[in-house]
Amino acid sequence: MNNLQIISTETLNRITTKRAGETKFFELVKYLKNTTHLPSILEDSEVKFVLFGIKEDIGVLANNGRAGAKDTWDVALKSLLNLQSNQFTNPSNVLLLGHLDFSELYDTLPSIQPDQLQHTYQTYVEQIDKSVTELVCTIVKAGKIPILIGGGHNNAYGAIKGSALALDSKINSLNFDAHTDLRALEGRHSGNGFKYALEEGYLDRYFIFGVHENYTSKEILNYIEVSKSKIEFNTFEDLIVRKKMSFKKASENAMDFISNTKFGIEIDCDAIQNIPSSAQTPSGFSVNQTRQFVHYFGSDPNATYLHICEAATGEDSQTNALTGKLLSYLITDFMNARKDS
Repeated sequence: MNNLQIISTETLNRITTKRAGETKFFELVKYLKNTTHLPSILEDSEVKFVLFGIKEDIGVLANNGRAGAKDTWDVALKSLLNLQSNQFTNPSNVLLLGHLDFSELYDTLPSIQPDQLQHTYQTYVEQIDKSVTELVCTIVKAGKIPILIGGGHNNAYGAIKGSALALDSKINSLNFDAHTDLRALEGRHSGNGFKYALEEGYLDRYFIFGVHENYTSKEILNYIEVSKSKIEFNTFEDLIVRKKMSFKKASENAMDFISNTKFGIEIDCDAIQNIPSSAQTPSGFSVNQTRQFVHYFGSDPNATYLHICEAATGEDSQTNALTGKLLSYLITDFMNARKDS
C-alpha cells in the first residue's frame, strides 16, 4: 500500500469546523492511523464501510478528457467531514483510509516528450490499476464495503478486478453513465476499463444506464449486440426524451439483470446535468434522480462497492463546494441504503 496516504491532523484541522452544541461527522468517523498491517486492521474493525479517495486524472487525460478529477477527493472530503453526525449519517460505521496518491507520476510528466505522452499516460494508468486493485481486494476480502471517490473511470477496472479477486468470482457491474466505456483495447484509459474487465474475465454482466445516443459509436453498439448475453443498456433519450419507460421501471429492469450475484455501483458524474466533469453535459439526469438511483441499487444485499468518478474541480471555489456537497449526498445515500441489507 505504498500509495496510500492517511489523513493528517493538519489536514483535518484545516478543513473541519467545530460548532458548540453539535457533533460533526469528522468527530466520530474512524480514521486509519497507519498503513502497516492494513488487512488485519480491516478485519478487526467493526465498521461496515471503508472510504478512500483516488487522486488522479491521468486516465482521463489518456482518453482526451478534461482534467480536474484528481482533486475531487479533496472537495468531497471537506463536505463529508463537516456533515452533522446523527442516526442518518452514522459516521461511526465508516473507516476513513485517506487517499491513493500518485504525485510521483505527475512529477515526471513535464519531462516527457510530446510524442511519448500518450504511451506514458497509458503505462501510468496500468500502475494506478495495480494500486486500486490491491486496495479494493484487501477491503472486500476483509468483509467490508469499499466506497471509492475521485479519479477517472479507468478506476472501475481496479474496483471490479479487486472485488473479483477477493470473492474468487466474477462480479457484475451497473454503470450510471452517458458513455459505455467500452472503447478498444488500445492501452488503458478512462474509456475502456469495463472492456478490459470483461475480456480478462473479471466482469460477468454489465448494464449501462442512460447511455447518450449521440456519443455512442456504431462499433461499440455492434460489440454490445454480439455480447448481449453479458451486456445490456438503456438510453437517456428513451427514458427522458421519448419517455418510453419510467425511471423506476428502467431501474427495476437493470436490477433484474445484475443482482443475481455481487455487483458494483458505478456513478460517472458525466451523466448528471451541468455537473463539472471530464465530459460535462447540459442534458443529463438530475441530482435527485442520481440520489434515488444510488439509494435503490445500494439497498440490494449484493451491492459490493460504490465508485463515484469523473467529477472535475476548477478555479471556482463555490462550484467546487457544490461538487463536494453532491458527492457527500451520494455517499450518505449509499450508506443509508446499504446499512440494513
